[in-house]
Amino acid sequence: MTGDRKRRLEELFRSESDRLFGIAYRMLGRVGEAEEVVQDSFVRYQRVDPEEVREPGALLTTIATRLSIDRLKSARVAREDYVGAWLPEPLLVDDTDVAAEAEQADSISMAFLVLLESLSPLERAVFLLREAFDYDYAAIGEIVERTPENCRQLALRARRQVDERRPRFETSRQEREDIVSRFFAAAQEGDSDALLELLAADAVLYGDGGGKAPALGAPLHGRERVARALVALLRTASEVGARLEPIWVNGQPGTRFLGPDGALINVVAVDVLDGRVQAVRSVVNPEKLGHLGPLADVRALLGARRS
Repeated sequence: MTGDRKRRLEELFRSESDRLFGIAYRMLGRVGEAEEVVQDSFVRYQRVDPEEVREPGALLTTIATRLSIDRLKSARVAREDYVGAWLPEPLLVDDTDVAAEAEQADSISMAFLVLLESLSPLERAVFLLREAFDYDYAAIGEIVERTPENCRQLALRARRQVDERRPRFETSRQEREDIVSRFFAAAQEGDSDALLELLAADAVLYGDGGGKAPALGAPLHGRERVARALVALLRTASEVGARLEPIWVNGQPGTRFLGPDGALINVVAVDVLDGRVQAVRSVVNPEKLGHLGPLADVRALLGARRS
């Protein structure tokens, strides 16, 4: 490779990699796989004769989208046997971060990514390219090898499915931060009355352990059950010496639990709607947290508490 072409590739990577990651992550819900898609896309791009490339960004988008579709087809089969609730790998970003490109932070929320699981890989790709990245149907058709009209129909069908359950986060950022701060403070203090006041009547608590770490076997529904479970969870966290650190998870307020040595235990995202907590999503599966730093041995911590 000539020095000039290497320089152009480096510039192209700097300008395109964030957008490609945003597409792949929204498609797959996996940070590591999204990063692999970006890398594989550039590897395949380099195999193309430079004289045949008119629009490098468009070609990279096509490669990344098709790779994501193929990976998602395989992942959907594996998820049928997943133990417990499946949640995306958490992305610790706020709504100004690169992965929330085009000011679409809600399109990386855990609620939204879980909702997209109801779409086929092709529908998901068309829907995201249109809704989150504002591609026209002609461009989308070239990427997924369908006619523009077919893509329009796929997008409309996907939008009908999504709009019925699309999460809404109209509360301001500052209000969400305040509500979530008071929410976890109440849970730590064991203040059930305060928790019930902050929880929506139909609140849901999800736990993703994937069979690799202790977690809920099934979602808990209803503010009373969720409040009791959270008080018990925070009591256990206190007993093992864990501390909570406020963070933004997939563009929504949340927290991470850190062990006594600072190792990560789990990550929690919170959905706030109409001034109340609508959903709490806890990811404790270590296979989904490794990209965030050193991990705590949850079973060992619990065992030490009991001994």
